[in-house]
Amino acid sequence: MLLCLRLDSASEKVSRHRNAKCLYSGETRVNPRDPEVEALSGAGHSKTSITELKTATKNSINTTLLGLPASTRALLDSARPAGETHSIDMLSTAGQSALRAVRARPPSHTLLNQFQSSSLARLLSTLAILEQRDGKLNSGSLGAITAGAKLGGSVHGFVAGKSAKAVAQEASKIKGLEKVIAVENEAYDRGLPENWAPLLVENIKKGGYTHVIAAHSAFGKSLLPRVAALLDVQQISDVMGIEGEDTFVRPIYAGNAILTVQSSDPTKLLTVRQTSFAPAETEGGSASVEEGADTKVESSTEWISENLTKSDRPELASAEKVVSGGRGLKSKEEFDRLMPPLADALGAAIGASRAAVDSGFADNSLQVGQTGKNVAPQLYLAVGISGAIQHLAGMKDSKVIACINKDPDAPIFQVADVGLVGDLFERVPELTEKLKSQ
Repeated sequence: MLLCLRLDSASEKVSRHRNAKCLYSGETRVNPRDPEVEALSGAGHSKTSITELKTATKNSINTTLLGLPASTRALLDSARPAGETHSIDMLSTAGQSALRAVRARPPSHTLLNQFQSSSLARLLSTLAILEQRDGKLNSGSLGAITAGAKLGGSVHGFVAGKSAKAVAQEASKIKGLEKVIAVENEAYDRGLPENWAPLLVENIKKGGYTHVIAAHSAFGKSLLPRVAALLDVQQISDVMGIEGEDTFVRPIYAGNAILTVQSSDPTKLLTVRQTSFAPAETEGGSASVEEGADTKVESSTEWISENLTKSDRPELASAEKVVSGGRGLKSKEEFDRLMPPLADALGAAIGASRAAVDSGFADNSLQVGQTGKNVAPQLYLAVGISGAIQHLAGMKDSKVIACINKDPDAPIFQVADVGLVGDLFERVPELTEKLKSQ
C-alpha cells in the first residue's frame, strides 16, 4: 500500500519539503540547513543519529513523523500497529524541546526563498496562443485563455503575423490577460507551423513560461508537436479538464474513456478542447502590449495559395446551430439538395459525418467527429447519421441533440434529446417547409 500525504498548507509544504520521504523509498536525505535539523544538532544529537531517527521503520511502515502536522500524525496513529513507538519519542528531552521550539517559530524567510527559487515552486505563467486571420482574432483562442486562468498565475497572449499589433490591441481588452506579446512579420501570417515553431520556442524561453496553451484546432495540432520536439518535452492533446498545475484530463478511445495525465516536464504544452472551456470575456481587460522576439529563421516551407469557399452561414466550429448529414443521404446530389435549405431555414452551419465525407458527399472541412471538428452548439441536428462513437466524440457536448433516422435502433437515438424515426427524404423537406413558414 502506498500512502500519499497531501500537505495543503503552503507553509507546511515549505518546511517539510526538504526532508520529504516516500514510504518504502529506502533513503531519506537530511538537509543540514533545515531549522529542525539545526535544532536537534544543538540539543546534542549528531547528524548520523538524526538520519537514523528519520529513517526509523517498523513492520515495513514508515512512521517518521518529523514535521508532519497534528492531523496527519493522528491519521497515522489510527493505523499504527499496537506497541509501535513514534520516532519523536526516541528523542532526548532536550531534543524534543528544541524540536517543539523550532516548529513554533514563523516560517524562515531564507527557507521560503530557497523553495520559491526551486523548479517545484516557480510562479505559474501561461502563454496562450492567439490565432488570427486577416487581422481578426479567432474566437477559438478565447477558450485557451480561460484554460490558462484555471491554472492560476499570470496569463499572457501571443500573436504573430502581418497585422499582429492590431490584433494585440484588440486582445488587450480580453479579461484575464495581463500582457499580449506581438511579433509583426508577414512570414507568420498564414500560420505555417514550420515558421511558427522556432519563433514560439524563442519566446517561451525568453518568458520562462511554465505552460503553453493553444486551441485544439488544425493550427494548434500542427504547431505544438513541433514545439514539443524542439523543447524536448511531451505535448498533451485535447485537454478537456484541468485538475492542477501538472494534472490534466483528456478523452481516449473516441471519448469512451477519460484519462488523467500528470506531467513532470518543466514546460507543459497543451491543446485544449474549445467546447470544454467557456470563451473568455472580450471586454473588461487592460493588458499591456509588448513586442516579442522575432527569430527570422529562414524556412524551406512557403505559402503558395488557398481556395476558400465563401458562405453566409456561420462558421462550423463556433455556430450555435448545426445540421449534419450522414451516409443515409446516399449521394452528394441528395446532400446538396436537402442539407443547405434546412441549414438556411434554421440559420445553422452545415456539418457531415466521416462516412459522408469519405463517400464524397461533403467537403472534409465539414467533418464533425474525432478526426474532424469538435462542436458544442445549442442545437445539433443529425440527419441520416447512425451515431458511430467517433462522430459522437465530436458533438456530445451539444446542448440539445436531435436526429432523423429510419432505423429506430441506431446508436444516435441513445444520446439524442429528440428523435424522429422516419424516411429522411420525406421528413427533411417537410421540416424545412415548416421552418420557412414560421
